Amino acid sequence: QVQLVESGGGLVQAGGSLRLSCAASGRTFSSYAMGWFRQAPGKEREFVGTIAATSWIGYGIYYTDSVKGRFTISRDNAKNTLYLQMSSLKPEDTAVYYCAGRASGTASTTGRDYDYWGQGTQVTVSS
Repeated sequence: QVQLVESGGGLVQAGGSLRLSCAASGRTFSSYAMGWFRQAPGKEREFVGTIAATSWIGYGIYYTDSVKGRFTISRDNAKNTLYLQMSSLKPEDTAVYYCAGRASGTASTTGRDYDYWGQGTQVTVSS
């Protein structure tokens, strides 16, 4: 069974930076597409970013419009870890952030396409 564990959340001032990590179990991490989603109080789960099993600049990486230019998704297959580097944080970025894995390896912006989910990590951005 694949397990995903997020870490790195916390409290940060607006304009600051934070790096989230998602550690994955198993030997098949490199074949998964991975994604970050978030859910704020009173709102539905929202897509943040995704990275394909095979990706390069200009292909296989996608972000929601509200985080483009501020967030960077990356992966280190040797460490079985997915990252989300967040910069220029805004109060509206406050949410529980979840990582997810898709066995097909193809990036997707739709949560229903993912097969595995972590438990989430809280990010709070103060004004």
